[in-house]
Amino acid sequence: MSTNATVTGEFSRFFHFLMQEMKPRGPWLTPFNVISIPVIFTGVVIIVIRFIYGLGAVTNLSQDFPWGFWLGFDVITGVALAAGAYVITFVVYVMKVEKYHSIVRITVLNGLLAYIFYAGALVFDIGRPWQAYNPYIGNKFGFSSVMFLICWHFFLYMVAAFIEFSPVVAEWAGWEKARKFLKSITLATVILGITLSILHQSGLGALFLMAKPKIHPLWWSEFIPVLFLVSSVYAGLAMIIFESTISHRVFRHLIPHDPKHSFDDILFGLAKGAAVVMFVYYFFKALLFIHGKQWSMINDAWGYWYLVEVIGFVLIPGFMFAFGYRNRSLNIIKIASVMALLGIVLNRLNVSVISFKWYAEVHYFPSWQEIVVTLMIIFTEIWILRWVVTRMPVFKSAH
Repeated sequence: MSTNATVTGEFSRFFHFLMQEMKPRGPWLTPFNVISIPVIFTGVVIIVIRFIYGLGAVTNLSQDFPWGFWLGFDVITGVALAAGAYVITFVVYVMKVEKYHSIVRITVLNGLLAYIFYAGALVFDIGRPWQAYNPYIGNKFGFSSVMFLICWHFFLYMVAAFIEFSPVVAEWAGWEKARKFLKSITLATVILGITLSILHQSGLGALFLMAKPKIHPLWWSEFIPVLFLVSSVYAGLAMIIFESTISHRVFRHLIPHDPKHSFDDILFGLAKGAAVVMFVYYFFKALLFIHGKQWSMINDAWGYWYLVEVIGFVLIPGFMFAFGYRNRSLNIIKIASVMALLGIVLNRLNVSVISFKWYAEVHYFPSWQEIVVTLMIIFTEIWILRWVVTRMPVFKSAH
């Protein structure tokens, strides 16, 4: 009886605590709320229409272009932008770089929410979402298919990311024993998460290996899995710089002062890493371009567009990161992070949407409903991120 009473008392205490935490904090009429709430409600209506009348009612997808903006941006691009979680956990827990401890929790939270919402976006994009389990059991795909591997890597990494973040949840809820246990398995979980991330970042690129006749030669390569993996590293670093800059403005009252490692030093370190990886990525791209003898392909609109991507959004921001690090210029670094992120978005969309069947007379272009639903996903993710950050010890150093 006493055990049952204790369990009931603990549940009642936690339920009351959770109800208190669910109450809104701060003003409602903020610019973000005013913009995001109508977009979210409009997106919900579009999704209802999509599930009642099918993809054709709200998208411009077709049999010729079955993969559109939802998959190209929400998943193919979004997974790269969420790579900061596996990059920073590798630096902190495997390489033991103390300086970045303070940003581990917020970075892992960003990655976890990104994967959850991108997985949710896949349900919208699948023509028959009730059969979404098929890739997980190898049905019609086969156990040796890239899709089977990606789906399991994707799912297991979400589990790993949740375990990595779970000590924060346990600390917030006051579950001290659970927190100690979860913290004790952090290193093993991080190693598993890094392995899974490497596999599915490259695996997403491997999806396009079989589409060689359909993707413009400037963007297709047998090494596209390697390019996706390498570019995900600097995409993750650039996203950490971008998100950390915003977080330190919006949540500055929640961030404790670190006398050992200033926020500026962290950004400079991230910029140095981003510069190195971007130059490595550019070297790979240049090597493939020269080896493939693609000089004749840059004399038309597609070639000019390719140069815009690799020079304007890879080489230039790479030099900007290096210049900003050497001259201790945070403004240059922040601008470079935005340009690098735009470059990743451009590259992933070029591969999956823009250059896909570039020769077709009628090409795919996303409908306004597709864009609104994507904005809805992003805004909803930000709402949940804000709720978690303002209630849980996310900015506490992960020692």
